[in-house]
Order: sequence, then structure tokens, then C-alpha cells
Amino acid sequence: MGKKRKHSEAEAVAAPNKDDTAPERPKRSLLGWKDRNEVTGEVKDYGSPIFRNKEKVLVTCSRRINYRYRHLMLNVVSLLPHCKKENKVESKEAKGSTLNELVELKNCSSCLFFECRKQKDLYLWMAKCPNGPSVKFLVSAVHTMEELKLTGNQLKGSRPILTFSANFEKDAHWKLLKEMLFQIFGTPKEHRKSKPFHDRVFVFSVVDDHIWFRNYQISVPHNESDKLPRGGLEKMTLVEVGPRFCLNPIKIFGGSFGGPILYENPFYVSPNQIRALEKRKKAGKYAKKIKAKTRRKMHEIENPLEPDEFADMWKEE
Repeated sequence: MGKKRKHSEAEAVAAPNKDDTAPERPKRSLLGWKDRNEVTGEVKDYGSPIFRNKEKVLVTCSRRINYRYRHLMLNVVSLLPHCKKENKVESKEAKGSTLNELVELKNCSSCLFFECRKQKDLYLWMAKCPNGPSVKFLVSAVHTMEELKLTGNQLKGSRPILTFSANFEKDAHWKLLKEMLFQIFGTPKEHRKSKPFHDRVFVFSVVDDHIWFRNYQISVPHNESDKLPRGGLEKMTLVEVGPRFCLNPIKIFGGSFGGPILYENPFYVSPNQIRALEKRKKAGKYAKKIKAKTRRKMHEIENPLEPDEFADMWKEE
């Protein structure tokens, strides 16, 4: 039999140098390599926990909404995979508390409320619940996907690329609106209902103090073998797929669906005032006709025609 090693020699063999050992391999998941801190749930060195975007949006509408505006709401729901749809809510003064309760029950952090008045005017409430802020818009120039028939071939649930015009950096209220639009329309990364692809672009542009929304599909030419040709990325184009609408900001509130007014649009004119002015114009046209008739009668009375000497020539005796 061989000789036994001494106890000191066995300890020297069992304890290798720490510098010679390879670093521990991180655990692998379906989405790639995971950080050790993420797996164990520990806090990183700089003392802040890992940020995970858990934004959820509640989308609902008021009762007696027009079919066209309801289709627009359903189009918005199809564009946002991180939203939750709710039944209709009564549009009254106490709608703010009701909507805040619904948002809390649905475990959401934002709300899009489509409010229809007189089956003609559509208002959009965009709010961060429960502490605010919130914005009230007047929606105009509405064109739904069914109306435009711009079907496209985009993937449902894909993450969009948000683009904003340079006008959003001018004033403070535009910066606030940009941040709210970015949080509500931006799909969270690794959301369970979203697809890890970018094949669409949401465009928000400010023209004439209005926010214009457009939805484009990123179209790339393919060969028959479904492979990109050489230089195919340079031939990338944008194809509009809808919907499209225009947002006119009315007021920005400090709270959720109410509170102190942070901004009020001085150029806003309500649709009721516009319709009243059109009626006044039509009433003015009718009044002009009546005045012209009275002037004609007064002129005939003041200037009578001379009697015709041949008027009774052909009368039978």
C-alpha cells in the first residue's frame, strides 16, 4: 500500500488559490443571461433596486357614445397590449372618483377615458392615477382603421417606436404632455402580451397648437426566401396603417380628473360656441332677406307706377 499523506499536505492540496479559479457562470434564462443580483433579488452596489416598468392603462368610455368614436377606442385598445378595457362609465360630475376606483381595482396606473357629449363631441381624459396630473383634450379629425382601410401587415402587440416633434421642447406644458404620452403609449419592455419586435412607429407632432397622431408600419422589402437582400435596410419605408386623430388640449389639472388648473388653453373654443356662431350667421342671412323685402315694398309705395293709357284697350264692354 502507498504511503499516507500528512495532514498539512492534504490541506495544501484541498485549498487552491482564489485567483486561479474561474468566475462563477451566471444563470441563463429564455431571454438571455441573468445578472446575479437579478436572480437573487439583491440590491446593486449603488443602492437602488432594479427598475421594472409595470405601466398598465385602463381604457373606457362614457355611455351613449357614437359608433365612430367607439371604433376609435377599440383601435387604441388594439394598439396598446398593456391596456385593460372596462365597461362604459356614466359621464357625470362624480366620474373622477368612480374612475379612480376602477383604476385601483384593475391594478392600473393610468387611464384613457373617452367622453362623448351630445353624440357629436368627443373628449379624451388622459390621467395618471391616483395622484395626477390629468389632461382634457378635444378630439377632432377622427379616422378609424375601418374607415381608412389601411390594413397593413404589422404584428399585433409589437412594441412601437415613439417619435415626437421638436415643438414639444418649447414650453413646460408641452414637456408635461410629452412625458404623459410617452408613459401611456409606450409598451413596457418584456411585457407578457407584447412581442419583442419593432415594426411600427407612433408619431406625435404639434401643429397649430394641436397634437396630431399617426401610426406607421415599418416596411422592409423581402426576397422569396424571406431574407433581406443586400442593402435592404436602406430601402426601408413607412406605410400609414391608422388610426389617425387630432388632440386639442383644453386644460391640465394637478390631480386625477380634477384638482388645481396648471394650464388652460387660451385659444380653445368649445364646439357649442362654434355651432352657435354658425346659427347666428344663418339667422343673419334670413334677417337680410326680410330687410330686403321690406325695403322693396317701401320703394314701391314711395315710387308708384304711372297709369298705362293702353291698359283698358282690350277690355270687353
